[in-house]
Amino acid sequence: MDASEWTRVDCPYCGESIELQVDVGSGAYRTVEDCAVCCRPIEVAVDVGVDGAETVTIARGDE
Repeated sequence: MDASEWTRVDCPYCGESIELQVDVGSGAYRTVEDCAVCCRPIEVAVDVGVDGAETVTIARGDE
């Protein structure tokens, strides 16, 4: 069973819309992914609410 989903975000550096694959079966976690357009590091945070809904937030990796 695949516990991953694709989510679309805007790169905090170049502003391009990119797709990131997130593992929704692992609970809350943090990772760093490179933008597929400008190759800069994006900090990705996946949080899980009490209702089980996942929230994905991103930030610049240099802040």
